[in-house]
Amino acid sequence: MEQNYVFMTDSDSDLPFHLKQQYDIPVVYMPYALDGREFFDDLGQMLDHKSYFTAMRNGAVPVTSALNEASYMDYFEPILKEGKDLLFVAFSSKLSCTLQAVYSAREKLLEEYPERKFIVVDTLRISGPMTLLVLKAHELYRAGKSIEEVAGWLEENKLRAQAYFIVDDLKYLKRGGRISATAATVGTMLDLKPIISEAADGTLAASDKIRGHKKAIAFIVDKMLEYAPDPEESPIIVLNADCIEDAQRTKALVEQKLPGANVMIENVGPVIGAHAGPGTIALCFIGTKTQA
Repeated sequence: MEQNYVFMTDSDSDLPFHLKQQYDIPVVYMPYALDGREFFDDLGQMLDHKSYFTAMRNGAVPVTSALNEASYMDYFEPILKEGKDLLFVAFSSKLSCTLQAVYSAREKLLEEYPERKFIVVDTLRISGPMTLLVLKAHELYRAGKSIEEVAGWLEENKLRAQAYFIVDDLKYLKRGGRISATAATVGTMLDLKPIISEAADGTLAASDKIRGHKKAIAFIVDKMLEYAPDPEESPIIVLNADCIEDAQRTKALVEQKLPGANVMIENVGPVIGAHAGPGTIALCFIGTKTQA
């Protein structure tokens, strides 16, 4: 069903490219640099995910950055100029200053196109949980729901989307200033795997440390089950940062514990990947229970 508005998101959702293509979802590509070379996160097309994480393993240092107001206007204005309204589904405002540029662009554009609607949803999420919100909301969009209805569903349900990340190598958290050098050294010696989740306020929180990778995988699957995801409502995504065997083990355990689940294996994107590093696994889902 053709809509009178455009549904758009950004690449910090880590939306898989094949799903972007399948559903024809417009995506704002976020910038990053790798060893001084500038890229846009086009969902693994310009630089594929394996090459990105191989470069990190070989010592390349990625740097993430934000788009400015003018860049957002270049994405948004043609839509409004064409006479369409716009729903923009954005990654968490607590993880970057870039949403301020979105709001500034919206304000200027609505002055120029006052007859148009332009709704921005701050999902308070990033990566896999945001992908799941985008997929569910876009399903409503394709079913003919209004811009207000789809935005309302996102606002009401965004905290049901969650992820648990297992960080494999602590040096990336140390480099990003998230843990001290001492904590990284001790954690590596003890084979401690930090578990990072997406907090209700839109930040990333280190929730637990589990000794050993297999135990960490079992831990995040059990944490997922506490949220009681409904396999019929939404798929479950296992993200991997060039560690497909760990992703397959995680998928198998989810399918064992939650029969009937549609478990997809996809890629950690360059933004989360810059901070968590290669070897990271994330278990992403929409629970029937809302995060407190």
